[in-house]
Amino acid sequence: MEYGIIEASGRQYWIEEGKFIEVNNLAIKSESKILIRRVLFGRNENEIFIGKPYLTQVKVEAVVGKHFLGSKVIVYKMKPKKKYRRKNGHRQQLTRLFIEKITF
Repeated sequence: MEYGIIEASGRQYWIEEGKFIEVNNLAIKSESKILIRRVLFGRNENEIFIGKPYLTQVKVEAVVGKHFLGSKVIVYKMKPKKKYRRKNGHRQQLTRLFIEKITF
């Protein structure tokens, strides 16, 4: 089983071939292919690769899926005894990536 850990939009994601991941919004058209070079860790059947901080020989090919909004997060601010209350909602823009191939 081949898998790896990549860094995308300030976060780390566990990836496998044929799986989807959801990252913060990327300004790339849908159905376009991208090459991810920020690979921190990789493993195939008989070897383990650990980057310092990144692996230069490992490449990850992905296809940009749809752009969508994540679930709503409610932000509520309140100061007791002062009649101050603010309720806000936020929906993060996300992009779904399909991991096509991991090359070691």
